[in-house]
Amino acid sequence: MDLLEYQGKQLFARHGIPVPQGRPAETVDEAVTAADAIGYPCVVKAQVQIGGRGKLGGIKVAASREEAREHASAIIGMDIKGLTVHEVWVEEASEIGAEYYASIVFDRSARAPLLMFSTKGGMDIEAVADEDPGAIATLHVDPLLGYQQFHGRRLAFEGGVDADLVRPLTAMFERLYDAFVGEDAMLIEVNPLIVTPERELRALDAKVTLDGDALFRHPENAALRNPSGEDPQEQMAKERNLTYVKLDGDIGILGNGAGLVMSTLDVVAQAGGTPANFLDAGGGSKADAIVAAVEVILSDEKVRAVLFNIFGGITRCDEVAKGLIEAFGQVQPQVPFVVRLDGTNDEEGRRLLSEAQLAGLQVEATMLEAAERVVELAAAAPAVEAR
Repeated sequence: MDLLEYQGKQLFARHGIPVPQGRPAETVDEAVTAADAIGYPCVVKAQVQIGGRGKLGGIKVAASREEAREHASAIIGMDIKGLTVHEVWVEEASEIGAEYYASIVFDRSARAPLLMFSTKGGMDIEAVADEDPGAIATLHVDPLLGYQQFHGRRLAFEGGVDADLVRPLTAMFERLYDAFVGEDAMLIEVNPLIVTPERELRALDAKVTLDGDALFRHPENAALRNPSGEDPQEQMAKERNLTYVKLDGDIGILGNGAGLVMSTLDVVAQAGGTPANFLDAGGGSKADAIVAAVEVILSDEKVRAVLFNIFGGITRCDEVAKGLIEAFGQVQPQVPFVVRLDGTNDEEGRRLLSEAQLAGLQVEATMLEAAERVVELAAAAPAVEAR
């Protein structure tokens, strides 16, 4: 789960990481109230998970109440690279002596956290890596050993920081690592990590990704959400307890079991089609789950045809058939469906579908035949603009 900047800063503050004082706001009046409380000058920052906000007008300095209102009015609701700004973060203005880059990311290949530091902060770290890879100091931390002082000193020396900042940087990484481990994070990035005129380090930005599978241990984090970054279909699926990932194609896919769904995606691609989603209805799917799945798939207006590929083990094919019949009655799909049923009660499921005579639904015997058929139907179907 990706956090917004201000949510990341609030998480940082819990772990003793210095951040500028600030307040979130969802309306212009709230932003002005926050600016009055913080004092002027202050900074009004768009809360979207995208880089380059400042260049696109998403970060403005307000020297007065009137400017705070003007900037908040311009930023709230604006579009930044396809993301709508629903809220802003109003924080005190910071004096910057230097800009550094610091991050901790879980390196899956090494099975260990990777610490990175550079004195070239405030810019795209990928650009730094391309132009001057030697400017980025890196090291892995053994998860069993944990962060030690020598880790921070090594990063500081290899990064080339001034001598008076070695200890502060070592302490900063200790707090960042504490937050990384304590919050079950996959990524913590501070860009820029600023040096103030008083030679103190402060996190001027925060990019945090939490492990979604560990949120049960962190109820305070599970409640966080980012409305600007939510995909409508994925959010709908989450509310219905379905495993769904939106893709770029036009063929809706449903299967029971992640392995079967992935195989279905491959076979559809082999047949020349492009899947619109990954949707695993799970084992033992009942009729109501099938109805919910159909609603989620058809909420994507790019979908021109749908493939149901069900292998009946725990899942009963007759239950899937009943769910489809119910879904057709409720949703009334305007795109063709291809269904392949195999396994537990598959004959009963096919019989139910045959007797229902659902318009636009076809049954195929094998996965390959079903994939080829759905690709053919998708190619022939017109784009559906609204349902």
